Amino acid sequence: MEQRPIYTVQQLTRVIKERLTSDPRLTGVLVRGEISNFKHHGSGHMYFTLKDAHSRLRCVMFRSDNARLRFRPEDGLTVIAEGDISVYEASGDYQLYVRSMLPAGQGELALAFEQLKRKLAAAGLFDQARKRPLPLLPRRVGVVTSLHGAALRDILSVIRRRLPGMPVLIAPAIVQGEEGPESVVRAIALINRCPDVDVLIVGRGGGSLEELWTFNDERVAWAIANSRIPVISAVGHETDFTIADFVADRRAPTPSAAAEMAVPEERVLRQTIQSFLARIEAGARRRLEERRVRLDLLSRRPALGRPQDLLAQWRQRVDDHVTAGARALRQQLDARERRLAFLAGKLDALSPLATLARGYAIVRRRDTGAVIRSGRQVEAGTRLAIRLHDAEIWGQVEQVLSTAVAQKEGSRP
Repeated sequence: MEQRPIYTVQQLTRVIKERLTSDPRLTGVLVRGEISNFKHHGSGHMYFTLKDAHSRLRCVMFRSDNARLRFRPEDGLTVIAEGDISVYEASGDYQLYVRSMLPAGQGELALAFEQLKRKLAAAGLFDQARKRPLPLLPRRVGVVTSLHGAALRDILSVIRRRLPGMPVLIAPAIVQGEEGPESVVRAIALINRCPDVDVLIVGRGGGSLEELWTFNDERVAWAIANSRIPVISAVGHETDFTIADFVADRRAPTPSAAAEMAVPEERVLRQTIQSFLARIEAGARRRLEERRVRLDLLSRRPALGRPQDLLAQWRQRVDDHVTAGARALRQQLDARERRLAFLAGKLDALSPLATLARGYAIVRRRDTGAVIRSGRQVEAGTRLAIRLHDAEIWGQVEQVLSTAVAQKEGSRP
């Protein structure tokens, strides 16, 4: 009689594991099921069960894999998981080692958006009570966006048209991709360290849901909520909505509309000032006229005798006050007009577009986008992007010369 081998439990478990892992049908398998017994361990690993009406399957998704999830798994959520079947030797259980996972019947990004929206709403970030009013006339406007996008050009164009003297402080940021959220958070923090910025525009131009996803990140939402400066969210086009729109103090349908919210129109501002001055002057004249009428009545009373001299002095003082008041009002208006002219000149001097228009250029590496400030940053063959005031030129470094050598070479006939 043939003697059959006797296995230890561990040996038999390993045999089963080898059989499972060698079956190509159980590698990269897709499994649809409802999540139950979900646990996000302190180690970062996720443990849960996928079930249907008839069976259950134990699953594990390690931290390195679940870090790429854009939604939060939870009990009751139906998903499609992709991974490999193997055996956990310590317990002898077979389980699915999940490498990726998507919600079934709903897009991953759409689900992540709704989950974060519910979470932040519960935390009170969307409450109208915490929304702050925008200043009527800010000292300076802050802008967080990409230096290379159309959004910045639109914002600057609208501000220059509405109030030419308004200073603008720009904090460049990456507005899409994995580096986007941290970049936007840093830019918001930088603007908040400037004491004379009274309103902040945060946003970018339009794009797909994936391209706008930076502004659906929880870190960006909290940075906007914690900003000491009132924030206008200007992300995408009118039909695009992001988490940033719900958290910000005001939501603008476009970057251009955000600029219109941030600064008043100079013509309207002047009209408002003129209206206030006219109302003040009219009120002062009315009260003075009432006083003059009263003095005339008192002067006719027999009991006062003939106080003509005293009344004449009071009349003259009244006229002096009217003249002085009108002069003061005119001086205030002149001061406001000089202030507007000063701000207009200051904006032109600080505008990066005006600097480029004077013949300067911004040179960047095309591979990294870094601004070139020294010849040590490039070498022969480096691809460049040269930004002029009306165009961008792409080129390649032919040779790197020191300043002295370049001058010498340039002086040769």
